[in-house]
Amino acid sequence: MSRALCQHCQRPKNACICAFAVNITNDIPVVVLQHPNEVSQSKGTVSLLTQSLTQCEVIVGENFSDCATLLHRLKQYEGNIALLYPSEHATTLEYSSQAQQDYDTDFNTEITSEKANNHDIQCIIILDGTWKKAYRIFMLNACLHKIKHIVLPTGIASLYQIRKTKKDNALSSLEACCHALARIENNAEKYQVLLSSFVKFNQFQQSFNQNKL
Repeated sequence: MSRALCQHCQRPKNACICAFAVNITNDIPVVVLQHPNEVSQSKGTVSLLTQSLTQCEVIVGENFSDCATLLHRLKQYEGNIALLYPSEHATTLEYSSQAQQDYDTDFNTEITSEKANNHDIQCIIILDGTWKKAYRIFMLNACLHKIKHIVLPTGIASLYQIRKTKKDNALSSLEACCHALARIENNAEKYQVLLSSFVKFNQFQQSFNQNKL
């Protein structure tokens, strides 16, 4: 017999995460390319992200060469769409004002000299999957190689406690998206409410997993 699922987060009702969703009007639309393995991953963060941002769409798959939705977004934003991915050509996102850079430093972020021009970015693409799966998505889709690549500065401390990786400076999809949007929109505090809720999401997930033991 199948378990009853929440109609919003698609999780079993006793594991529903809807209480952790917040309401943020992001100025920059987000497109998440999600690996199929992540769809039913209970530790995934995209469900909370999509419930919290007003402009966030998820496309599931590996090869998006014939994906009408993605191709439409690439054409719609042309040179103003960017992929958040640490390629060798990626430029580092920073806040534009010194005051916000100081705020970022308080959150243990190293400020680098190489900066991306945030002003022309009107949409961002996030790859959701393990590092190996994200790399596979990147390599399978030549259309992603032709757009601007952006990366977050090193030194941002992750709040993600329920899923570990050996990759340095690794962040969850939700965290990476929040930090990227904050820099592009030049608003250091706007996404802190979601990051704070994400801490509670971690605590809930940890307690839920402990109860299953």
